[in-house]
Amino acid sequence: MPENVPARDEPKVDSLPAVVDAAADAAAAASPPSAVVPPTVQPLAGLHAFREAWLQAAVDHLRPLFAARGYEVPPVRVSIGWPGTGQRSQVEGECWPRKAAEDGVNQIFIAPNLGNACKVIDVLTHELVHAVDDCKHRHGKEFRAIALKVGLVGPEMRSASAGKELRATLEAIAARLGPFPHGPLARRLPSTRRSNPPRARCPQCSYRLAIPRRFLHLGPPLCPEHRVEMLEEGDWL
Repeated sequence: MPENVPARDEPKVDSLPAVVDAAADAAAAASPPSAVVPPTVQPLAGLHAFREAWLQAAVDHLRPLFAARGYEVPPVRVSIGWPGTGQRSQVEGECWPRKAAEDGVNQIFIAPNLGNACKVIDVLTHELVHAVDDCKHRHGKEFRAIALKVGLVGPEMRSASAGKELRATLEAIAARLGPFPHGPLARRLPSTRRSNPPRARCPQCSYRLAIPRRFLHLGPPLCPEHRVEMLEEGDWL
């Protein structure tokens, strides 16, 4: 278990949204006003022109949630990018340990096919658990202990996501952050490969061979053993 795991008699937080409201008020007070804002306008909505700024602001809103349970979120850099397994995998987020970065900072990547703000913050919360653990225990019992206290649930920790109570908190954070400035990418590009390539088969034996498309105009070849014209198989169009 990490050294910063809280004791069992840790005080319980009564309301997660209240923690978010307190974080938002503190962030607003710490930021110098850029313009006079009418009281009816939410100053935290729509201020992030770039997705990385939006993601880093989301981290700041999540810090009190972790702190209320005895965990300190370390400095992190959050970006949009395909995980190391590539765009064809189902991985939605990835956290790299501090030792992998020259500046010693955990780096988190969120898959660019995600566009829903609440879903993005959900994945970010999962990856922040890895950052707290510095990726030392993957999805083992140490990760599980942190994840469950934060509010992640799931039959497997590898796919742990926000439970009902945490989801309400993440929705409140998403509302305060404003629209997520990102256009989701398609996970896979349309394939141009034909699924049924042209082949030829001898009608008298099991001999088969693939036919290059540049030679299709010559028709099926002769079987080298039986000297009969072979049959077309696959897509000869």
